Amino acid sequence: MNRRRTALLTLTALLGAALVASPVSPAAADEVEQLKNGTFDTTTAPWWTTSNVTAGLSDGQLCADIPGGTANRWDAAVGQNDVTLVKGESYKFSFTAKGSPEGHVLRAIVGLQVAPYDTYFEVSPQLSVSGNSYSYTFTSPVDTAQGQVGFQLGGSADPFRFCMDDASLLGGVPPEVYEPDTGPRVRVNQVAYLPAGPKNATLVTDATAKLPWQLKNASGAVVAHGSTVPRGVDASSGQNVHSIDFGAYRKKGTGFTLVADGETSRPFDIGASAYEQLRLDAAKYYYTQRSGIAIRDDLRPGYGRAAGHVNVAPNQGDKDVPCQPGVCDYTLDVAGGWYDAGDHGKYVVNGGISTWEVLSTYERELLARTGEPGKLGDGSLAIPESGNKVPDILDEARWELEFLLKMQVPDGQPLAGMAHHKIHDEQWTGLPLMPSEDPQKRELHPASTAATLNLAASAAQAARLYKPYDKAFAAKALAAARKAWTAALAHPDLYASESDGTGGGTYADNNVTDEFYWAAAELYLTTGEKAFQDYVLASPVHTADIFVPVGYDWARTAAAARLDLATVPSKLPGRDKVRQSVVKGADRYLATLKAHPYGMPYAPEGNLYDWGSNHQILHNGIVIATAYDITGASKYRDGALQGIDYIFGRNALNISYVTGYGEVNSHNQHARWYAHQLDPSQPNPPKGTLAGGPNSSIQDPYAQSKLQGCVGQFCYIDDIQSWSTNEHTINWNSALTRMASFVADQG
Repeated sequence: MNRRRTALLTLTALLGAALVASPVSPAAADEVEQLKNGTFDTTTAPWWTTSNVTAGLSDGQLCADIPGGTANRWDAAVGQNDVTLVKGESYKFSFTAKGSPEGHVLRAIVGLQVAPYDTYFEVSPQLSVSGNSYSYTFTSPVDTAQGQVGFQLGGSADPFRFCMDDASLLGGVPPEVYEPDTGPRVRVNQVAYLPAGPKNATLVTDATAKLPWQLKNASGAVVAHGSTVPRGVDASSGQNVHSIDFGAYRKKGTGFTLVADGETSRPFDIGASAYEQLRLDAAKYYYTQRSGIAIRDDLRPGYGRAAGHVNVAPNQGDKDVPCQPGVCDYTLDVAGGWYDAGDHGKYVVNGGISTWEVLSTYERELLARTGEPGKLGDGSLAIPESGNKVPDILDEARWELEFLLKMQVPDGQPLAGMAHHKIHDEQWTGLPLMPSEDPQKRELHPASTAATLNLAASAAQAARLYKPYDKAFAAKALAAARKAWTAALAHPDLYASESDGTGGGTYADNNVTDEFYWAAAELYLTTGEKAFQDYVLASPVHTADIFVPVGYDWARTAAAARLDLATVPSKLPGRDKVRQSVVKGADRYLATLKAHPYGMPYAPEGNLYDWGSNHQILHNGIVIATAYDITGASKYRDGALQGIDYIFGRNALNISYVTGYGEVNSHNQHARWYAHQLDPSQPNPPKGTLAGGPNSSIQDPYAQSKLQGCVGQFCYIDDIQSWSTNEHTINWNSALTRMASFVADQG
């Protein structure tokens, strides 16, 4: 399910713009200019500006004085309305533009001039830094005579001058074919293979017969050789491929390459040290996602920033947040927690599954035969709490847990004990925007059953893990979990609205049988009480086949319960069958992996990759890894290890989806404060940040402009504008955190 709506808010105030509903021309334009007066030779008409912008002619350009202190990009804008767009038609959108002083970000859009103000294409170049001439092609998804071209310039603290010329929207141009640079045709895990683990690669080739391959060390010497195995056409990429298995080679080293069919792979290591570091980096991601606290540059060099949303101007703050109009008549202090993704929203539904998985990373270390809990112990993550004699990963998870507890509806209110679904800005904000600079009003959204059960599940799990370190907090968490459970039973069908997607993602889910099962399971594992045991055993989810081709997710939480019931010691009747169900699920994912030419445990129906496919691949691998913890059978260990190769470069795009890992890696994830692509003064995302990955629905306009007709693995672009393929989120990184820790343990 999608975490946000596909329509983005554009202009809300139009000056001098007549909204005329005229019939749409059925004929496609043929190299025809759709804009009027884009050269500004004698006048600025029919271009309009918002009321706070003064514009005029200057040296044959339209120049506008943009005020400072506005909140949103669309608060100060120049545009033209009544633009005709034809569905399926390709357009070339071009213009020259500059800003003085340089460095301000322009949001250029083609969209709808009337409600719901849909955006069909957008781009956000940094003026006079990323160049003064801009040109893009895109395909219109609609027929309309009420199209709009807008240049949105608000959201800056300081005033500046904006000038543009040669604005053009040319219809009937051939669509620009986007061809990603996929590098050498030998695709490997660019990070590392374990010495005593599987080592597989994929060769893209037209050849149908087997081919020789060579493994070379850093000095170029051949250390192993063999023949490829032809696999035919891979449906997930449309490529003809061969597989390469060099697992017999077990010597450690760095700078290895694989050579086949005249191609040399990108370099990789054989060893475990990279995963020991990734175990930490993936978990360290959460510190820079913290809300309500200044991020210390001495702990994260290059990522230091002021505290966000602590009621210091221009923030309106999270310490006394009101509800949406009509939802409640109180305010809550909901400061703290983790920002969910690249925006400033905080969501109980996604926060719950993320917290569970971070905590489960540590709980597995305590319980599994290969677990090493000390690797995530006190001092391991270099966070402000390091040195308090509590494992750092528990300290980090507590930052989110404290926020989740604050989201509970207070006693004395009609829905006491339920949890508000989310808290975020009233309107969408633009990129880039540091948390401390967000001027938007913050709002609590209605309580939901799903959010309440996420709170119950994660708080119940927390109660058993924090008890050795802080009995009072453990008791507080358990009390909140019980209260949430009781409230959810009393209100079992309060669902978040699918339409509540302005300013933040919806995270709507109208099937909460899995959340009830999960919450009951965690409460049972912590308390051992018969009431929770009975609920688990009576739930239809308990015996359902839950290990489906797409992995578990914030909206599909049954696996969270099943994995914990299988691994956390308890006296649950029929526990052996629970464990067998996990092994059976792992067998299915192993079969998928073996059949897949790219060796991954993910083959969605029709090769339609879901939003956040990378974390679903990791989640399927975690099921396989759990089967290894249960059985000790090497095939599950090897399957889990092989399954991560895709994430680190053994894929059709030949890219590692983890920032800072692999020679070519994702580093332009959609983010407001890791926005180096738009603002060179900001950093890229920190090392160990997972990109969402291929998404066949390509909901964002930028991806739509580049990836129309993409097949499976190719539905991805490493660009900050592509929020549907390239965002980062706390629940995607929790999957990476858990899997990285498992892999490091196998070294």
